[in-house]
Amino acid sequence: MVEFLSFRDGEAGQEPAVTVESFTGQSNATAVRIEPGEDARELLPHLDRLSLVEVNFPAYGDGRGYSAARILRESGYQGELRAVGDVLVDQINAMRRCGFDSFHPAKPLDDAAVERALTRYDDVYQKAIDGRQPVWAKRHPEKIHG
Repeated sequence: MVEFLSFRDGEAGQEPAVTVESFTGQSNATAVRIEPGEDARELLPHLDRLSLVEVNFPAYGDGRGYSAARILRESGYQGELRAVGDVLVDQINAMRRCGFDSFHPAKPLDDAAVERALTRYDDVYQKAIDGRQPVWAKRHPEKIHG
């Protein structure tokens, strides 16, 4: 069973994550946890000092964390971006495409199910943070740059 999954080189961040409010009010924290309803853009002036951002998914149907991940990655955040909470195996591909590179699900995931989910699709349809080339761009390379 998979209790933690990381796609980063090196060790995963171990420092305790503080709330966004606590983080913006102190100078020594390097890890923060974004809860649903909190605005990831509050962290943008501080990206250079962050090594870990946890994004909480209290329920599998709450997609606000996907937006937080994309905002952070598009703004240049290079540190560890961890999805925590109600993370389901069928969400991992979409989460990876938004920029998550580690996962700490509330309930362990089946090893075989994780492997199937990660290898199921060779191609993607939308442009995203992960840099994979969409299938339309493979079919029509002349439309990529003009």
